[in-house]
Amino acid sequence: MVQFLFIDPKLKFKTMDITKSSNPVFGKNIFNQTATSTDSGVMTVNGTVNKTGLMLLIVIFAATFTWRKFFGAFDPATPGAIPPGVIGWMIGGAIGGFIVALITTFSPRRAAMTAPIYAVFEGLFLGAISAMFEAMYPGLVMRAVMLTFGVFFIMLLLFRSGTIRATEKFRTVILAATGGIALVYMVSFIAGMFGANFGFMYENGLVGIGFSLVVVVVAALNLILDFDMIMKGVNARAPKFMEWYGAFGLMVTLIWLYLEMLRLLSKLSSRN
Repeated sequence: MVQFLFIDPKLKFKTMDITKSSNPVFGKNIFNQTATSTDSGVMTVNGTVNKTGLMLLIVIFAATFTWRKFFGAFDPATPGAIPPGVIGWMIGGAIGGFIVALITTFSPRRAAMTAPIYAVFEGLFLGAISAMFEAMYPGLVMRAVMLTFGVFFIMLLLFRSGTIRATEKFRTVILAATGGIALVYMVSFIAGMFGANFGFMYENGLVGIGFSLVVVVVAALNLILDFDMIMKGVNARAPKFMEWYGAFGLMVTLIWLYLEMLRLLSKLSSRN
């Protein structure tokens, strides 16, 4: 438990418990590092929502670019293959998004500049990978998008109603589950470089589908922690630039959830 200390406009000291989220963007010391007196305003829910919406529009716009390039060079004989002219954009988007995400995480004050750039890179990546899934399973992308936003609003409703609370025990469980999933993916990636195969993660059997379903649930529950951390920032009167940082953190979880939805739905579709 980290005690957050700040000074309000009346120069009275107040304390607020700021606890960690399993989203690495919302580290346990993030508000300690950024919450200072400022003349440019403070973080608000509406401001964070507006910036999240703007980032979402940027992602969609960038994704449209690689989506069109994919289907402009699409070969029906190889629906699971990404055209050569799109591979560079996809890899560049993935690597660029990762680098910008690291910069944003370690320098939240730059979020107003780096968060939109992150959205552009992720959009390029998502457009290409989404087009690949769509080519293999027509209609899958729209279902993944609808389910992602459906889960988002359900989690928001559960959070606002108090049905699910971000208690310390809840945080610990989700943190452990998220870390375990990240470890499995990392080990799978490294093992693949040496020819090993973690087939259960990618196959459409019951084990593979069950694994994807668990990951989707964990990603969805991460939204509760994200909502909680954003509210803590608002209540702590964090600086205005933290709206961009809050929007960035929320987009990281939403993109993860969408990708896992694609993976799960593709496994289910391949069984038909």
